[in-house]
Amino acid sequence: MKKMNAPNQTLWLIAVVLGIVGLLGKFSVISAAAIAGNAFWLVFAGFAVLAVATAVKGM
Repeated sequence: MKKMNAPNQTLWLIAVVLGIVGLLGKFSVISAAAIAGNAFWLVFAGFAVLAVATAVKGM
């Protein structure tokens, strides 16, 4: 099994912000149409950033 690495702080922060904005859009806390309509994809992108940053060394 491949050894996983901790993501750097910048990528971790980007992933958390994407996830939080997506959740806020999903639960109608943020009513902007672009955010509310793409809430799932924002959360998905946050998880994808975390997964890639964990799998690739040096990110």
